[in-house]
Amino acid sequence: MEFFVRNNSVVREIWGKGDTILFIFAGASAEFALNKAVDWLYFTGRLPSDPIGRLFSTVAYARKIVFSEKEAAHKAIDTMRAIHTSVETSRGTTIPDWAYRDVLFMLIHYSIASYELLERKLTIQEKEEVFDVFYRVGYRMGIKGLPVTFNEWLQMRATHLEQDLEQSKLSLDLYQQYKIHLGAIRFKILCESQILVVPERVNRLLQLGSFSLLHQLLPLYKLSRKLKMDWFLKSLILPSAYKSRIKDLDISPV
Repeated sequence: MEFFVRNNSVVREIWGKGDTILFIFAGASAEFALNKAVDWLYFTGRLPSDPIGRLFSTVAYARKIVFSEKEAAHKAIDTMRAIHTSVETSRGTTIPDWAYRDVLFMLIHYSIASYELLERKLTIQEKEEVFDVFYRVGYRMGIKGLPVTFNEWLQMRATHLEQDLEQSKLSLDLYQQYKIHLGAIRFKILCESQILVVPERVNRLLQLGSFSLLHQLLPLYKLSRKLKMDWFLKSLILPSAYKSRIKDLDISPV
């Protein structure tokens, strides 16, 4: 049986760990808010109305793609494309290709940044592996103008960060929604987490600050994982309504 992502791939390790996924979500939630195409999220209303539920929905799709055999992964990608096409039809216009690319670029960047924050530095070959997985997702979706190598992605990523991000009224409103759904303390944890993984330009536009209070707590958190107590800390990060789903964030990389 051929899998979309091979069994021993670092991508499976990244997307099989709940804490890594939470940091990916934290970083992406910051960049989503700044993207010039954020109005598309407000057209459907899904992210502003339920940002935490959106997290688990994203995780579900990532699992279907990363941990499924090739044909099943293709079906998941095709379904994702069909959902976006339906939204485009409803709005009477198309999501620009650069906006699709931005989402893929986020997944590549935060997959690498989150894993390196919590585990170790990735080799160039492993980073290329992360890039390749999401390149194939984008290619299957029919996204135009994709970079074909990791080095090309680095250059396009830098350009996109400069051209496609801005702080707008929707940016501020989305952050207010984060705060409403998470509560003041969890929202503070979200912002402190974002400092650790977002690019400098994202930090500057959101004025997150140069130092995260979580930086000093990372060694303690890593120890809690060895003691199998990290699920408790994760339960403090997300609202109690989601506790039954928090443990499911960790899945076997096999």
